Amino acid sequence: MITEIIGYSAAVVGTSLMLPQVIKSIKTKSVGDLSYVMVIVYVINCILWLTYGILLNAWPMILCNALALIISFIQLGLKIRYSDSTT
Repeated sequence: MITEIIGYSAAVVGTSLMLPQVIKSIKTKSVGDLSYVMVIVYVINCILWLTYGILLNAWPMILCNALALIISFIQLGLKIRYSDSTT
C-alpha cells in the first residue's frame, strides 16, 4: 500500500515538473531563456523512463512519463513556435 502511494505521488510530482514552464511560455509567448538542449534531454528522459516502466509493467511510472512526454512535446512545440532567429 505504501509503495503504491509513493509511486503515484512520484507520478504527480514528475508529471508536473515542466508544467510551470509550459504555462509561462504560453502566457508570455517567450522562450528565449529556455534551452533546446534541456527540452530535448527532458523528452529523451521521458521516453527512457516510459520504456522502462512499460518493461516493468509499473503503472505509476508509465502514467507519469506518458503524461510528462506529452507535456515535453508541448514545450518543444512552443520553443519552436516562439523562438526567433536570434535565439
